[in-house]
Amino acid sequence: MKANKFAAKGRLALIQLTGPVDRISKSNFLGRNLAHEDKKSRRLRERIALSLPVRVTCRETIDHEWVEMSRLVDVTPFGARLRLKRPTEVGRLLLLTLAMPRQLRCFDHVEDQYRVWSLVRNLRTLNPQSENGAVVEIGVAFVGKRPPKSFANDPARRYEILPLQSGLWAVREESGEVLAHVDTTEKRDVSRHTIPLEVTIEVFADNGTFSPVESTVTENVSSKGAAVFTTLDLKPGRFVRVSSPYSGTNIIAVVRDRRLGADGIGRLHLQFIGGEWPL
Repeated sequence: MKANKFAAKGRLALIQLTGPVDRISKSNFLGRNLAHEDKKSRRLRERIALSLPVRVTCRETIDHEWVEMSRLVDVTPFGARLRLKRPTEVGRLLLLTLAMPRQLRCFDHVEDQYRVWSLVRNLRTLNPQSENGAVVEIGVAFVGKRPPKSFANDPARRYEILPLQSGLWAVREESGEVLAHVDTTEKRDVSRHTIPLEVTIEVFADNGTFSPVESTVTENVSSKGAAVFTTLDLKPGRFVRVSSPYSGTNIIAVVRDRRLGADGIGRLHLQFIGGEWPL
C-alpha cells in the first residue's frame, strides 16, 4: 500500500493500492485520516471552478471511437463536470486528458498531462442551440490510471462505483478495483405499445453533424425506449438522435441491440437517454 499526497500543502492523502481486489474495501489509512474529520472531508468534496481545456476520448464500440476537446466546468480531486457535443450515458467510461494542477492529482505528478479514466455518474441533456452545440452536461468520477480489463473487449459496458464507507473513493492504478459491472438484465417497468410511429434516426458524427440518417417507423415504443425497423448496421453502444417529424419530439438514444426479425428485416432496440418519449 502506498500513500500519495495530493491535496493543497500535502495535508491530505489518497491511497493507491497495487494488489487486486474484487470490490472496494474500507481503507484503514483513509479511515484514520478522513472518517472523523468532517471539515477536511468537506474540503475534499468542494468543487473548484476551473475552466481547464480537456480532451475526452470515448470508445462507443470496439471499432468506433471519438475524441472531443472541451473545458471543465468545475473539478475536485475526485471528479469533474464538463459539457460535450456528443452524447454519452451514466455508467460509461471516458478517458480525460488535461493539465490538472498537481496538487489535485492522485498519480503522475511529474507528467505534463494527467490521463485519468473517468466514470459518468450523472447526466443532463442540453439544448445545443442555446449551449454552443453541447448536447449533454456530465459529472464524472475519476476512477483510475487504467480501465478495467473487461473494458478492452466490451467498451460499451456500463459500470458503477463502489464507494468507501467515508463516502469517498480511491483512485487506483487499475480502475477495475473500484468498479462493478452494472446489471444489464432487462427489467421493464413500463409497457411498450405496438404503434407504427414515423421517426428519423440520426447517427451522431463529428462536429455536431449526423451521418447516416434514416427515416423509418417504430415496431413498438414506450416512454423509455423503442424498437425501430432499420437498414443501419449499428452495434450496441452507439448513440443516435430519434425525432418525430409530426410531434417535433427529438431525444437522444443508445443502441442496446440489433437483430433480424423472422421477416428478415433488421430492428434496432433503443433506450432513450436523458428524457422520455411523450405518448
